[in-house]
Amino acid sequence: MINNINVYPFVSIDELLDSVVDEKKILIAINAEKMLHSTEQTIDIINSNIGYADGVGAVFALRKRGYKASVKIPGCELWLRIIERYSGHKSFYLIGGKQEIIDQTVKRLQNQFPQINVVNHRNGYFDEVEKVRLFQDIQKKKPDIIFVAMGSPKQEMVMNEMLSYYPALYMGLGGSFDVYTDNIKRASRWWVEHNLEWAYRLIKQPSRIRRQIYLVRFIRFLLKFDQRPQI
Repeated sequence: MINNINVYPFVSIDELLDSVVDEKKILIAINAEKMLHSTEQTIDIINSNIGYADGVGAVFALRKRGYKASVKIPGCELWLRIIERYSGHKSFYLIGGKQEIIDQTVKRLQNQFPQINVVNHRNGYFDEVEKVRLFQDIQKKKPDIIFVAMGSPKQEMVMNEMLSYYPALYMGLGGSFDVYTDNIKRASRWWVEHNLEWAYRLIKQPSRIRRQIYLVRFIRFLLKFDQRPQI
């Protein structure tokens, strides 16, 4: 537990995949911003499901807790590894982004993974009436795995509601559909391997500076961080 948030100290993507294959829960990416800014409601959702270290800040905190082998697992890579492993065995439902983006995503997935079974997909913009229809369609199509790309904390709220309506493995993807379809360029491997992906985003989007201020607060948090594991 880090700042009242449970983070699983996975040592590899494969360990995560082996652990969650039959779970009826939500996979939630944890980074420094979530550890500092989560509300009581979102903390409850995270702690009832499976939080994994998507950001380097979460990894540093885990290692300071004593979990030295824990690694960063980027969500924009994890969802594709899930599809790669289970495309011939499980069915998928995709939600999120603009309609043209989700259409491009499904088309590219079908080309990359010919065996994939996408039972349905739709954009991430819907009112309460459309949401009910979406839930009904999910229950009718009975997918094994549901990906929701709507940004945090909105996607966590929606997935938590869906989970109570239809049990499955859910995963929040933020802007992963945009990255997958090359509508947004992800940092090169060098930036990722040197834990500087946040800096790359800031260079490309200077308007993110207000969001990046939390990193200063997080560094202060780590400096006084209790190293003892919390149970």
